[in-house]
Amino acid sequence: MDSSLRVLVVDDEIPLTGVIGSYLRAEGFDVAFAHNGPDAVTVAREVDPVLIVLDVMLPGFDGVEACRQIRQFSDAYIIMLTAQEEEIDKVLGLSMGADDYIVKPFSPRELIARVRAMLRRPRASTAGPADAEPITLGGLRLDSAARIVTVDGTAVELTRTEFDLLAVLAARPKAVVTRRQLIEDVWGTTWIGDDHVVDVHIGHLRSKLGDDATSPRFVRTVRGVGYGMGPG
Repeated sequence: MDSSLRVLVVDDEIPLTGVIGSYLRAEGFDVAFAHNGPDAVTVAREVDPVLIVLDVMLPGFDGVEACRQIRQFSDAYIIMLTAQEEEIDKVLGLSMGADDYIVKPFSPRELIARVRAMLRRPRASTAGPADAEPITLGGLRLDSAARIVTVDGTAVELTRTEFDLLAVLAARPKAVVTRRQLIEDVWGTTWIGDDHVVDVHIGHLRSKLGDDATSPRFVRTVRGVGYGMGPG
């Protein structure tokens, strides 16, 4: 089976995983399952999925911790499932490296649409050509070809989404990029998720760069518009 079609579904509600799995298989995906936090990490390591559907509330340890551990060895897309409306669940999940979230109850067709949109994300547009020159902005250096970022000579580990956002901003250092443009460039024009994901990922990106939103060195907020590079 092509690994680009392998999906891991993690939820302790076994009937729900069965329903999700049947829809994914009907779409041509190879589906693996786990029903608790430790097994989610183990199975993710074993099957190397391209995408993981991961519930927040799991036995063993929760989906946020599972996401954190999976991010240590996997660059799979991760969609978090949560039964809570509170923003904290969503923010915590995304800050651990998830790409999107969906709130229960949801239609399986909605989830499939999110999965399809996620897998259409235009990674190549932000990676740049193999011979592209690295971008240097102050103490930040971004090598799109090698997908390496350093700050003052020290390597910074970014998730795939964080790197792609930074690459889009760094490619236009004098411009202000709107949230909608960032969504289109990183998530794709067919993205149907919440624009809030941009703010969460930008916040985590800043943290990893050692940046301060109130006195930015690298990524600045332009209120009511979007984001730009530099102190402004």
